[in-house]
Amino acid sequence: MAKHMTLEERKVLETRYNAGQSVPGIADAMGFSFSTIYKELKRGDTGAMDKNGRAGYSAALGQQRLYNKKQQLR
Repeated sequence: MAKHMTLEERKVLETRYNAGQSVPGIADAMGFSFSTIYKELKRGDTGAMDKNGRAGYSAALGQQRLYNKKQQLR
């Protein structure tokens, strides 16, 4: 069974991503696979560009979308 990130892990991801760190670097540092990081970035996509010219990411938005999806599946 796949393990989802906790809100605290999402906040670390947000901090690292907004600081301009690469996805492979984030994955190595956090102990997740590249695909997990990419899926999480898609889940928390704000629809705006960040200061690094990449899609924006919000840990709170990612957490809320996961919660909403789990509620739909019940």
